[in-house]
Amino acid sequence: MFLLVFVEWGISIYQKRDSYDKRDFFAAATIGLTNVVISALIKALTFAIILFFYNLVPWSVPHTWWSYILCFFAIDFCRYWAHRVSHEQRFWWATHVTHHNSEKYNFSVSFRLGWVQHIKLIFFLPAVMVGFDPFVFFICHQIAVLYQFWIHTEYITKLPRPIEWFFVTPSHHRVHHGKDEGYIDKNYGSTFIIWDRMFGTFTPETIRPTYGITKNVGSYNPITLNFHEFRDIFKDLKKARNVKQVFQVLFAPPGKGPFDQVQLQEAVEEIKARPNLTPTNHMTTQVMKSED
Repeated sequence: MFLLVFVEWGISIYQKRDSYDKRDFFAAATIGLTNVVISALIKALTFAIILFFYNLVPWSVPHTWWSYILCFFAIDFCRYWAHRVSHEQRFWWATHVTHHNSEKYNFSVSFRLGWVQHIKLIFFLPAVMVGFDPFVFFICHQIAVLYQFWIHTEYITKLPRPIEWFFVTPSHHRVHHGKDEGYIDKNYGSTFIIWDRMFGTFTPETIRPTYGITKNVGSYNPITLNFHEFRDIFKDLKKARNVKQVFQVLFAPPGKGPFDQVQLQEAVEEIKARPNLTPTNHMTTQVMKSED
């Protein structure tokens, strides 16, 4: 993977494309390598959890060649929903935002996986309880993770139509990383784009995306890149006055919590207070986008 990163980086330098930033790359590499260490340290615990839930059900899927195919589809279906929830609920977004807070789009972005992302294992327990052998599960899951690497590039444009219709391609995933209007919260698929087509979250690539999150972090510190959203959640939790507000802070969509609208209104009032300036609907919309 690192070899392909450096090949892509070299090509971008030769073509004078602004695909890489040294600080962004080193941040991604640090995040990725730390995540490898974390994964290794908790591998036994992860396997124990999988084995526990596998043993809860009185049935099992035979360990045959076709069980790998079924398991892969089951895992990918779970990955779709885990990914979608990670964009639609703020707590889970905090575990995933690390993957999106780069303003670049290249192979190294695939390294940017949150250090606390492993708690999303709970989304995959339904696939385990179907009865797939734990070794089949881990092999299929690892293949699904490796698939994510090659779709993080701008050097692969559109592929033949049958591939684009069924599989997640770089074109589909570029849309997912875009913060442009119409691109946000689209194309959640991991290996198969069919889930997005089925559940109404698919959007084709029409313009080159603007990458990153709507409110950029402005830091290359790996710790900040991993935990800035948790920090902001903690600040909002201190403002909460009841259980409902606590729940909204944690599980409302990002930018739609109980205090986000207060901040929006304050920004609109600030615009109104400026001399000879009346806020238009367009200006209010831009404020809302910046707050989101």
